[in-house]
Amino acid sequence: MIYSRIIGTGSYLPKRVLTNAELESLVDTSDQWIIERTGIRTRHLAVEDQDTCDLAEQAARRALDMAQCDVSEIDLIILATTTPDRIFPSTACLLQARLGNHGAMAFDVQAVCSGFIYALSIADQFIKTGTVQRALVVGADIFSRLINWSDRNTCVLFGDGSGAVVLEASTTPGILSSHLHADGAYKDLLTAPAMVAQDRLNGDGFTKMQGNEVFKFAVKALSKVVDEALVANQLDMSAIDWLVPHQANIRIITATAKKLKLPMEKVVVTVSEHGNTSAASVPLALDVAVRDGRIQRDELLLLEAIGGGFTWGAVLLRY
Repeated sequence: MIYSRIIGTGSYLPKRVLTNAELESLVDTSDQWIIERTGIRTRHLAVEDQDTCDLAEQAARRALDMAQCDVSEIDLIILATTTPDRIFPSTACLLQARLGNHGAMAFDVQAVCSGFIYALSIADQFIKTGTVQRALVVGADIFSRLINWSDRNTCVLFGDGSGAVVLEASTTPGILSSHLHADGAYKDLLTAPAMVAQDRLNGDGFTKMQGNEVFKFAVKALSKVVDEALVANQLDMSAIDWLVPHQANIRIITATAKKLKLPMEKVVVTVSEHGNTSAASVPLALDVAVRDGRIQRDELLLLEAIGGGFTWGAVLLRY
């Protein structure tokens, strides 16, 4: 049987750091309130002349370096993003050109914060069918450009960043299963409702969020999809070495872990340093834990995320 196995990870955070103290001068909030409600202490912001492809390139090159893989060996590039650089072509195509790859399939996936989970699952299917041998999967967002900095419900939560993995076809078990869902009935709970038409932005392009409703749905949906992955693989939660969750909010992370009866010592948490980086969130946290030595080869990982749509999903893999 052919499996998709991660052979390299990478991530990148812009140099500009926005602290909670700085946010106190922008909106009615405080460092204590933000930490207690979200667990976030700092977030990174792209500078004016940085674009999503710039962030994606940095994470991609680091993942390729770890994998000791030349970009010419990549057969597929999938980039998950909500903040593409152009209406078209896709940012994946822009990244492909930047990296110097010619001829590989390249396309974007838009599932907001679940984008990387969706993209990883898609790449896995291509590899399992034998269509490609190596895939580069990237999550990158400059979410700060969708934020109204006078809205304290959203501006304290989000930051910019990127994360990437290189997948390779292998007979050694890697990705064991993926579980993806969506329900557009909840479209208005987390949304940026504007559209582009005739060279103009029609409507409100800022992120709108009904925080309490998002929290309740997220904890329920994420717990359920994790259980779904465990049942599909006939595993108990005790078999999981690490949960690598979407770094949206420490309350969602801890509530999900509690519902799963999983000790926080087995949960990768990086949200305090960079906030919610949307599609970059999961691969960024994964790369941090791989590089600091927490995650070791052959350990069993559960990756999960939820985003506007709602979209949500989980991937079970052996690293």
